[in-house]
Amino acid sequence: MIPRYCTPEMSEIWSDRHRLELWLRVEIAICEAWGGLCRIPSEAVARIREKASVDIDRMRVLEEETRHDVVAFLQAVSETVGDDSPCLHLGVTSSDIVDTALSMMMTESLDLISGRLARLLETLKEIALEHRKTLIAGRTHGVHGEPTSFGLKLLMWYDEMKRHAEHLPSVRKEVAVGKISGAVGTYATVEPAVELSVCRALGLEPAPISTQILQRERHCRYIFFLSLLGCSIEKMATELRHLQRTEVLETMEGFGKRQTGSSAMPHKKNPVSAENLCGLSRVLRGNLTAAMENIALWHERDISHSSAERIIMPDSSILADYMLNRLTAVLGSLDIFPERMKENLELTRGLVFSQRVLLALIDRGMERDAAYRIVQSNAKKVWADRKLHFYDLMKDEDVVIRSFKEGELAALFDYDYYLRHVDEIFARFGL
Repeated sequence: MIPRYCTPEMSEIWSDRHRLELWLRVEIAICEAWGGLCRIPSEAVARIREKASVDIDRMRVLEEETRHDVVAFLQAVSETVGDDSPCLHLGVTSSDIVDTALSMMMTESLDLISGRLARLLETLKEIALEHRKTLIAGRTHGVHGEPTSFGLKLLMWYDEMKRHAEHLPSVRKEVAVGKISGAVGTYATVEPAVELSVCRALGLEPAPISTQILQRERHCRYIFFLSLLGCSIEKMATELRHLQRTEVLETMEGFGKRQTGSSAMPHKKNPVSAENLCGLSRVLRGNLTAAMENIALWHERDISHSSAERIIMPDSSILADYMLNRLTAVLGSLDIFPERMKENLELTRGLVFSQRVLLALIDRGMERDAAYRIVQSNAKKVWADRKLHFYDLMKDEDVVIRSFKEGELAALFDYDYYLRHVDEIFARFGL
């Protein structure tokens, strides 16, 4: 059973069935290339193209005997083409088939990820626009700093995910390469023209140089991209978790009518999706470690990378797809509480305006150090006594009485001041 946010499209890309389909496409493309060079009779190529297929169950039986998946694959395909089977796998090695097909799977996955990113970006943009002027406390170190807008918070996320979307094509180009260069990459038994023909037929570029395999730093770039995507998703999910804390409660994940938050405490509404996404990001980063370890292999190739890739490539691709879908769903059903944001903003009783007061004192001729000490000493009193308000303390300061005209101090305690450039920031994105 496929989990709710795990799409069948991505699962299918990494299925055994699709992998073997791609292996077969590569093998047939090699036969067609050899046919173009008159090494294989055109009639044989036509028959192979028509008849060649692979039965997964038959291949698994053969693999029990051969202990080699590609050999078992070739035997299973050979049974379907009969007398033309000597034309299969001519002059090539297993990795020519496996690595070229793997490149196709990575490019297909990135094409799917691209669509998921576009949908997430649209969701982020819609929420950012709706709340571009919704006041919220800007927090540094988890402590109220100055006011900002919830829309700017979402616009920041939009910008970050937009960069991922812009980087995706370069990652795709990096992995969209094929390799049909023989046992150690010298083309001793297969013409470079075959590689060029096969890659063109499959929508890939020939690797400029290879050993028995494509170099694994390409695959590491792919996993790194997915891991970095996961880090950004975790960044957003972490913020959503904080904003749902009872003491904050400025946003909340959508909660189904029959959903439960705790087996023991019926009142609970937990940020389970955001927590789930944070945990899955750790898995992606863990897979990146294996991908980095796969870069250094013995001589022209060993097999130590293969076992790890059979896990990290499908798992990372499916996880990234899942995480993008789940985050989009969370944001699409997010409960947002602007009034609560405003209430929280006023918890510190005017302290968020401390920098404006500081700068106003400096503008009126005070040395920065002296102005800072006055503002900070009054701020400390507000922290210590919840009955006090920062404005009330500052208006009784002698320097304020001497330097400010009536109403000037009060004018500094204006939330709209902090939103005056919001439209300009949004305009940078054409919004």
